[in-house]
Amino acid sequence: MKIRLNFLIGLVLGVIVLSMALLALVWTPMNPLQMDVIHRLNGPGAGHPFGTDEFGRDVLSRIMTGAWTSISVAFMTVAFSVVVGTAIGLVTGFFRGWVDRIVMLLNDALLAFPGILLALGLVAVIGPSKMGIVLALGVAYTPKVVRIVRGTVMSLRQREFVEASRALGNSATYTMLRHVLPNAIAPIAVFATSMFGWVILAESALSFLGLGVPPPAATWGNMLSAARPHLATHTYLSVIPGAFIAMTLLSINLLGDALRDWLDPRMAH
Repeated sequence: MKIRLNFLIGLVLGVIVLSMALLALVWTPMNPLQMDVIHRLNGPGAGHPFGTDEFGRDVLSRIMTGAWTSISVAFMTVAFSVVVGTAIGLVTGFFRGWVDRIVMLLNDALLAFPGILLALGLVAVIGPSKMGIVLALGVAYTPKVVRIVRGTVMSLRQREFVEASRALGNSATYTMLRHVLPNAIAPIAVFATSMFGWVILAESALSFLGLGVPPPAATWGNMLSAARPHLATHTYLSVIPGAFIAMTLLSINLLGDALRDWLDPRMAH
């Protein structure tokens, strides 16, 4: 199998971000919450490779901690959306009927709201917290998964192997789980990869607006928000977290493109 350039670049960038996130669980150069007002707003240097923020906290340590926050929130959100959305889309797309019509009516109503606006409303009700963000973003993105899975299942249920399974006397549930679901994995995997990047961006946006993980916990979004008063004088405070958000999104998009190329036979040429 030919290894594509987009996969290699995405893998390298992804390994860098993931390594920082995992390392932050056991070690950071300094305590990301420790304040040192004497050395506040010091630019990048030997003691602080990424400088210090307005409270004298080490920016590198906070970037590492923020990487784990973003990745863990994105992973839990994608897992929630994929599991719930796949279950709903699989059942409604395979069995159809009045249940499908009612569920899709509700699903389309949720899809009418932009995901970030729906998440904003839910976070405002639930309250800013890590699990609150996961629940809000999970509810916001689940309808998209339902739509993708349902469309894929409706196409697969007309295929010959499904008719053959029915002719052999297999139950509808067995046919759905044994033959339809495995063939729907490819589009689900590609969509989940793209959604991972959307969730990281949405989490950063919510944190930027003050609706993310509450301070003093470090997230890339609230680091960007805190850097706004210092844009002209201490640019590194906004450039560094912004660069890591961009690098993470680029990595996910490149890996998603490579995954699509491998899973879709039509992309072989």
